[in-house]
Amino acid sequence: MSRFRRYVALVTAALLLGVAGCGGGNRTEDQDGITVVLFGDAEEIAGYRSLVDAFTDAHPDVAVTLSPVASQDELMARLTTSFAGGQPPDVFLLNYRRYGQFAAQQAIEPVQSYLDRSTALDESDFSPRALDAFRFDGKALTCLPQNMSSLVVYYNADLFTAKGVPLPKAGWTWDDFLSAARALTGDGKYGSGVEPSIARLAPFVWSNRGEFVDDPTRPTALTLTGDPATRTAVDWFLDLQLKHHVVPPDAEEQSESSEARFLRGTLGMYLNSRVAVPTLRTIDGFTWDAAPLPVAPGGVPASILHSDAYCMSAGLPDHDDAWRLIEFAMGEQGQRILAGSGRTVPSRLDVANSPAFLDPAKPPKSSQVYLDAEPHLRATPRTGTWSRVERETDALLKEVFYGRVGREEGLRNLEEKVRPLFTLPAGADG
Repeated sequence: MSRFRRYVALVTAALLLGVAGCGGGNRTEDQDGITVVLFGDAEEIAGYRSLVDAFTDAHPDVAVTLSPVASQDELMARLTTSFAGGQPPDVFLLNYRRYGQFAAQQAIEPVQSYLDRSTALDESDFSPRALDAFRFDGKALTCLPQNMSSLVVYYNADLFTAKGVPLPKAGWTWDDFLSAARALTGDGKYGSGVEPSIARLAPFVWSNRGEFVDDPTRPTALTLTGDPATRTAVDWFLDLQLKHHVVPPDAEEQSESSEARFLRGTLGMYLNSRVAVPTLRTIDGFTWDAAPLPVAPGGVPASILHSDAYCMSAGLPDHDDAWRLIEFAMGEQGQRILAGSGRTVPSRLDVANSPAFLDPAKPPKSSQVYLDAEPHLRATPRTGTWSRVERETDALLKEVFYGRVGREEGLRNLEEKVRPLFTLPAGADG
């Protein structure tokens, strides 16, 4: 058996064991309190601690143990281990691009019935796009999304002004973006920084009315080269590096990340989600703001959803306290607390449209762009192996983006190598 197949078998067995064991394991009905596992940087974790403190003040009968990790990869490892050991957390926060493997194994207690019975929350309170990303079966909610960020363009307004380049605005085009990037490149500076990943490429494909999988609902293959609209978007994205050289080359990106360059004032534009804001707020040497993604010629506005949700582990003795915590976190007070961290675009629409999020005194001044993007947000497929498909795609796309392999050979190789991952057994995503 190959190393890959042994790995898949071990992960599948671990998850199956976890689902079978999460009806109790070492957990008992007498266990005090609930455990919450989530990821985030220091600012985020501080926000979650404030949230938990507010919850326990309101519900002193419920003890909450917050168990944070630094990254989503660490979170996935923690969850896989805890499910395999029969001791999953009561609540965990997970991105929609990663929850599929647990949902496929029925390791998550669906929240739909809890939300239906709730007198404090209603589906109409939240972003429809964020909710739909967590309907694993296409109908019932598996987890409840707490944010609805999108990919945007952060830009150095002072650098634009110094170069005489018009500031980005709604409706600007790919040509406008490229023209600005070219004008801003030179003298040790680059026009733009973007991660070569499917999550960064996807909005450009959608804006050009293309698709990057054969079936968004039941994908069996990537389709980066066949459809003309998709291929045009792929080439435009790759050309930023390979032809126009307006993004840092491989060696320079390795020595200093695009985010670090933007912080230092040597990068004109930086593509990221709301997650970057707490760090960008440390800038004091220049004025920066956020703009929507440029639109393809003759295309449509598009961006990719970035959303994390509160999930409950299946099979625990009861979920009452776990749901009480989620209900509080998704209420107005809980969403306002997290909005204060700067990192979160609240999925609760009344909070997202309030000064708690839109405060113009706190950069970016144009936070409205995240809300304007909501009707145009799309999600990647939610399947049991999607996170593995995405991880392998990103690694191979990077090879093409930085010219380590030829464009045609690289894209063909990417599609061929990734195709078998779509048909792995449910839960075999490690």
